[in-house]
Amino acid sequence: MTSPAGRPRFRLGFLTHVQGRGDDLTATYRNAQELFVVADELGFDVGWVAQHHVSLGGGGLPSPWTFLAHAAARTRRIRLATAITILPLEHPVRLAEDVSVVDTLSGGRVEIGVGSGFSALEYAAFGRDAERKRELTSEGLAVLRKALANEEVGTPGFRILPPAADFTDRIWQGVFSRPGAAYAATGGSNLLLNRATYGYDEPTDEVQRPWADEFLATWSRPRAPRIGLSRLVFPAADKRRAVEQIEAGVLQSSRAMVERGAFPAGLTLEGYLRRFHAFYGHPDEVIAGLRAEKVLPVATDLITQFNPGVPDHDAAIRALELIATEVAPALGWQPAPAVSAASGAGPTGPAELAGV
Repeated sequence: MTSPAGRPRFRLGFLTHVQGRGDDLTATYRNAQELFVVADELGFDVGWVAQHHVSLGGGGLPSPWTFLAHAAARTRRIRLATAITILPLEHPVRLAEDVSVVDTLSGGRVEIGVGSGFSALEYAAFGRDAERKRELTSEGLAVLRKALANEEVGTPGFRILPPAADFTDRIWQGVFSRPGAAYAATGGSNLLLNRATYGYDEPTDEVQRPWADEFLATWSRPRAPRIGLSRLVFPAADKRRAVEQIEAGVLQSSRAMVERGAFPAGLTLEGYLRRFHAFYGHPDEVIAGLRAEKVLPVATDLITQFNPGVPDHDAAIRALELIATEVAPALGWQPAPAVSAASGAGPTGPAELAGV
């Protein structure tokens, strides 16, 4: 399927870090599940969750595959993915089992993004050496690939149950450098690019475009390469109302970035939003910004997220609606054909999704 502009149809996703306002985590988790239902109804292609073992303030999701199993039961067609699962903090064989179970229950709708994470506290809590996180990620990914290919892992004669479907083009790797992008391509992983780069003065898309180009230049597999581009996208009735919803979360996260040395101190809210490479305001403003985005032309997946903004639930739903009905169509996206109740798709049958 191609867009009106002639480019191949890109997939539209949304990513939640499972955050909420206040201390009611039951409501936070329930609302995050509801976003999957809403996105499914709006035609989003993929719903992504991020794994965090340390609270982000108002939430965080340590167990993404449990969460996605529940989402699978509540949705019919949207694909279910992680961006990312922190691979060094998981046993890769157990992870492969969880992934295969959720994939089976969902009718083949699972994709998995992995990475090394960044929190030294999380590594310490799990007894892992944060200084070896890249090495541990590579080791774990090699085992995960074998397990999801239904090869023997761990000991002779052992293969995971249930047997995994074909995951050849469903494994993603989050990277933060040009060599990392080349490494992902060499291993046959799809590329995940973060919403923003940290520690750079240049705009995020100017930093990341060479990474994407390196990934594409290095790619040698027979299937087409895939690039997932995560971006902070928050449309609202106007810029003032968009800022009202995301300001508190952005400023809180910016303070943490300043403490880590990733952001300079003393910037205005607008300056920190620029550091987060944010697209916010009236849909027309968001569309204009994304049309100028330098990585989007080579991306196969646009992954929209509100984090570090933490909008209230109604505003989040409205933003998803605006993304699906105004922003993404203006960029050439078209929703996949609707799944009928008689098709057998959804939790009990294979998902039919154009462009996958």
